[in-house]
Amino acid sequence: MPTRDYICEACGNTRTLPAQVVGKYPNWVPKRCQDCNDDGRRASTGRDKPSTTEALQRFTAGPKTGLFTDGFCEPNPGRGGWGAVRVTNDAVVEERCGGEPETTNNRMELKAIIEAYKMLTSDEQATIYTDSQLCLNTITKWAVGWERNGWVRKNGKKREPVKNLELVREAYELAQLHPSVRIEWLEGHAGNRWNEYADALSRKGTSDQ
Repeated sequence: MPTRDYICEACGNTRTLPAQVVGKYPNWVPKRCQDCNDDGRRASTGRDKPSTTEALQRFTAGPKTGLFTDGFCEPNPGRGGWGAVRVTNDAVVEERCGGEPETTNNRMELKAIIEAYKMLTSDEQATIYTDSQLCLNTITKWAVGWERNGWVRKNGKKREPVKNLELVREAYELAQLHPSVRIEWLEGHAGNRWNEYADALSRKGTSDQ
């Protein structure tokens, strides 16, 4: 199976996608190479992939109560992980993490939100924080229309299947079962303590698989 060359929009260098990635995602072309993705993450956070303990030591900003979720994939698509932590008054109540050898960033973000919902009873009031605006909009805005249209989405004049449909449906169904739970966006890699912690959990989930 052939590899595929692409040009990174950030550094302008020509990079190569491995044959196994091309075979699994034949139409995908990344915008940035992995080196630039890693450099951007280090620049935005001021650190290189802290552990959960280091995240607690370094960061204090952000909400102190809620459920915090994150997912990542390196490369994207590739090996990824997800993390979800429930916090009350700045203390961990429960946490979960996991990973997959071949996945995408969006799938891991959705999986983290799903696991956060599963920490709650149906009548609880709580807030789930995600740094993925795509996942936030999927659950709170777009899924209702996709469901009404038979789980297809409009792309111009075309009608296309919803990507990651099984995870989208599960997350949306859980949202309906938890009407008192809000989902809010929280900026990622911006020094918010429990977002940083969830990011570290997602990396732990990948290493533990």
